Amino acid sequence: MINTGKLAGRTLFITGASRGIGKAIALKAAQDGANVVIAAKTADPHPKLPGTIYTAAKEIEAVGGKALPCVVDVRDEGAVRTAVQNAVAKFGGIDIVINNASAISLTPTEQTDMKRYDLMHQINSRGTFLVSKECIPYLRKSNHAHILNISPPLNMAPHWFSNHVAYTMAKYGMSMCVLGMAKEFESANIAVN
Repeated sequence: MINTGKLAGRTLFITGASRGIGKAIALKAAQDGANVVIAAKTADPHPKLPGTIYTAAKEIEAVGGKALPCVVDVRDEGAVRTAVQNAVAKFGGIDIVINNASAISLTPTEQTDMKRYDLMHQINSRGTFLVSKECIPYLRKSNHAHILNISPPLNMAPHWFSNHVAYTMAKYGMSMCVLGMAKEFESANIAVN
């Protein structure tokens, strides 16, 4: 793959980047020359799911990017803060945050246990808020500051809620971060989408 250099010198902090959408974004950014922080829980191989932060780091470097794998549970303030500090120490700053980490349970209300409900809200809404909050001081220093949340546009049509209220609420929490932070940090030139 050709390194286009479009993101040369830029640092992306991506949650949930050890596999799936997060890793795909990381690989594309790496092809464009980015430094990529892989912030995810998966340090050890999962029996049913391929990939760890370390295998993702190797793939990122193989396509031309620089990688920093960090074990991060987005519910843990200390782990998030440490990963952000390590990213800044290694790469000199953070330019783009991609809040991709997410928990999912497409269950109707009566089949959604509260432990699963809490997990979705802690990872999706709270984790997105926390990671963004910890990165904002460094985004303020960037001339290319962005926060991207992998969440749906807000749509209040009941059919989006009816089959899995708890999950939709948690994902819409991420979307509310977009709306609020986009306005809050507009004067700091931090784009939030």
